Amino acid sequence: MDAFNIYFGLNKWDGSSVNEYGKNPAEDKDHPNATELFYRSLQEGTDKDWRSGMINSAFLLGSVLGALVATYFGEKYGRRNSIIVGACIFIVGIFLEAFSPANYLFISFGRIVAGIAIGLNSVIAPTYISEVAPAKYRGTLSSCYQLMTTFGIVIAAAINSIIWYKTNFKPEGLANAKETRKGHEEDQLDNMEWKLALLMQLVPGIGLAVLMFFLPKSPRWLCSKDRDEEAAEVLAKLNATSSSDSLVQEELKAIQEDVAATRAAGSSSVSELFSSVVRRRTFITFLMQLFQQWTGINQIMYYQSQVYERMGFTKFTSTCVLPIINNLVNFVSTFPGMWGIEKLGRKTLLVIGAIMMAVFHLGVFICSTQTQKEQDNPAIKVANSWKIAAVICIFCFVFSFAWTWGPVPWVYQAEVFPLRVRVKGSAVGSLSNYFNNWILTFLGPYLMTHWKKYTFLLFAVCCFIAWAYSQFYVIESKGLNLEEMDAKMSGKA
Repeated sequence: MDAFNIYFGLNKWDGSSVNEYGKNPAEDKDHPNATELFYRSLQEGTDKDWRSGMINSAFLLGSVLGALVATYFGEKYGRRNSIIVGACIFIVGIFLEAFSPANYLFISFGRIVAGIAIGLNSVIAPTYISEVAPAKYRGTLSSCYQLMTTFGIVIAAAINSIIWYKTNFKPEGLANAKETRKGHEEDQLDNMEWKLALLMQLVPGIGLAVLMFFLPKSPRWLCSKDRDEEAAEVLAKLNATSSSDSLVQEELKAIQEDVAATRAAGSSSVSELFSSVVRRRTFITFLMQLFQQWTGINQIMYYQSQVYERMGFTKFTSTCVLPIINNLVNFVSTFPGMWGIEKLGRKTLLVIGAIMMAVFHLGVFICSTQTQKEQDNPAIKVANSWKIAAVICIFCFVFSFAWTWGPVPWVYQAEVFPLRVRVKGSAVGSLSNYFNNWILTFLGPYLMTHWKKYTFLLFAVCCFIAWAYSQFYVIESKGLNLEEMDAKMSGKA
């Protein structure tokens, strides 16, 4: 949003305006009738790439910190209570962002605080789901985590598009802005637009904090704290039966035996993640989350408006239309993942998804070799079919990710570790996810400015490497309960 960019020094505005094609009407020879002013023409501020990368990536830096403390909170206070704490931290972070002074470092700090909450809950929430879900539904219910994430992205994109349209599309005073802004290029606009967008995040934050009070605690965590009677009551509620039912007693006995075995082996430490029994699943989880980010998904999701504009689409299409369509594709594509994760298996989805994503990245690269010609030299006219083909490839890439590499890493990391190191192991995966996400988000503006079309070629290569990793290193975990998983991963089954 223009006001946000000016407030934090990403851009300046001297009052210049452009038509719907992003050009000065007096200089736009390709559209001589497009004389109406549509948008502000912002000038690049000091160190824009650095500031933009810092603000965007600060959230992910906080997520790394949140993932690091998740083990302590999850084991000491329980899965449910930790999620509630995370929601409260998120609320504080949103207030810091929305009421930040005009300093990009301060809003970055607010985003770090909010990111801590997301990092914490991204570790605890999948673990909580896997521990309260029956084995036969665990994969499907765990993939709901990714489904709700994509649904939230759709809602956020719709809200941001509406606010952007109301405040940045044909704003008042464009005709005389050149005179009124002279000498006041850094003066602020109405900042309520971006503050409102941030404050609306309080709705899910407060909702999560309140509604979690009505959900049960993890039966596995309760057993680990010698609260077996409470665990039996929770299992009875989850299975819609009485605590004396044979099904409940069987599940309770399996959990108790796992807890007893864990205690017999002594308290866990981080070093245990690299023991001969657990080491492989630690590396699988770390690399799976690493490759999830190096598929390039968040380069598309975070900077898609800029990507579309560089392909030659209008600002309105790039900011409102295409992002909403893309985010809907992301959301809808999660549903086949919920089916495939149990029917086809975790490993199969990873293999299929990596191949598909590599192909579509190559498609975007090929199309961008044509669209970039027009951007580098306006005298060269490229057929619109190249632009359309490039966007279709992006949508197909997002589809390929959303039903495979989107949900699988979160499901996998929540189910492969023994109880004694489950939260620690899940934290390793989340730490890998957010650290690599932070690297790519920070470098995102630089890659778009300097690498341009070759960015997609980079990610195509990464997807090919991800395919080799999935095909030859990942172990299938489909259909196994958590105790059977321990046996398989330790080579006892």
